[in-house]
Amino acid sequence: MLRTIISGATIATVDALGTEYPSGWVVFDDAEIVGVGDGLAPEWAVRGLGSAGETLAAPPTIELIDGTGHLLTPGLINTHHHLYQWLTRGWAQDSILFDWLVALYPAWSMIDADLVEAGAEAAIAVLARSGCTTVADHHYVFPAGSGDILGGIIAAASRVGVRLHGTRGSMDLGRSQGGLPPDFAVETTAAALQASADAVEKYHDPSREATVQIAIAPCSPFSVTSDLLSEAAVLARSLDVRLHTHGSETVEEDAFCQEKWGKTPTQYLDDLGWLGDDVWMAHCVHLDGHAIDRFAATGTGVAHCPSSNARLAAGIAPVPQLLAAGVPVGLGVDGSASNESGQLGTEIRQAVLMNRLRAGADGMTGRQGLYVATMGGARVLGRQNEIGSIEVGKLADIVLWRVDGVEHAGIADPVAALTLGAQPPITRLFVHGRTVVADGELTRVDERAVARTASTAATALAVRAGVLA
Repeated sequence: MLRTIISGATIATVDALGTEYPSGWVVFDDAEIVGVGDGLAPEWAVRGLGSAGETLAAPPTIELIDGTGHLLTPGLINTHHHLYQWLTRGWAQDSILFDWLVALYPAWSMIDADLVEAGAEAAIAVLARSGCTTVADHHYVFPAGSGDILGGIIAAASRVGVRLHGTRGSMDLGRSQGGLPPDFAVETTAAALQASADAVEKYHDPSREATVQIAIAPCSPFSVTSDLLSEAAVLARSLDVRLHTHGSETVEEDAFCQEKWGKTPTQYLDDLGWLGDDVWMAHCVHLDGHAIDRFAATGTGVAHCPSSNARLAAGIAPVPQLLAAGVPVGLGVDGSASNESGQLGTEIRQAVLMNRLRAGADGMTGRQGLYVATMGGARVLGRQNEIGSIEVGKLADIVLWRVDGVEHAGIADPVAALTLGAQPPITRLFVHGRTVVADGELTRVDERAVARTASTAATALAVRAGVLA
């Protein structure tokens, strides 16, 4: 057993009481947190005993880490991404969502498992380097003959060393049927449902310590039929997995739903069984009071993606109102083609600042931003009993941020260094107790090789799409 003891750091536990320690310690044995508190690390931990002072059957190997000058937080949780879009960053730079999608669908229809795996590995590498320990990916484009795309994404996440909540997404409402995607980019309803069931059977791990879980995720109201939505909900619940989709992202989506069904996106999805504590939706920018009440009453989660919403001029989601109503809210990067940064740590600051624009200077605090990025995300993904806070019995997904460098030295509040300042460097990032980032560098993959492979894949896709000769 490896026991890791971190001492001397400012600790933001993000537990239910918001407990913080100005100079505290955390102990974890292999993947499980066994102690946290203020002051010096206790004698039992340093001596290799159990937390009650008992002798252990086998004394642990102990690693001591000096956390002086650092902020320690739970690992950040990314509740919405499209990892494959790393390959098309910088495309359609000045478009709203619908125009952006129309411009990119033709290129996305030419992806395959190898290209996606290369892009996903680079996107996940950047996420890890920004403090992310859990990634929820929404993949919904599966061209015929493209291979095992979901398997490639899972392999990439495993190499980098993060947890993955992968989804088997789908689209079956092509342009000829009144949808937005071109017909060549969609599947049949039956094929999408069968592939979703197969993905759950092949890859989903329901265990407490799971590093890979699968959800079922029809793409959006404007790219999916009512039949697929309703049948996917029944399928997911029969398999005991979660449901994910986009919802209320833009005014154009709202107009589409009103014109086609005479309902708001929330009313439409609610009628199809798509509200519940096993569901989370991305964006939710244009929710009215009724929708917020329904999300709160049903426990439906929201993935808040501030930078992507700004990039596509979708608007500012009503996050303060959602939090006040008790809606589970997590943070999301969204597809890197609509958020070229690809970093999750910087989204905390974006969320805080953008929601203050909407709700005023007290509309969202930095600590609320940290909560959304950690415990909020754990609630959204149904993992609140395992990750999202620094508590005894939880899994050791932990970030040690350095806040004594020139960017943050002298800042009055170490938490503000992360939530309002520049993203701090990461001294250590642990996932399941294993080091994934050390002194700002990935430990399990060669970053330069990952970058070269991703660049080659992006060029290859651009050539296939006719963007490059």
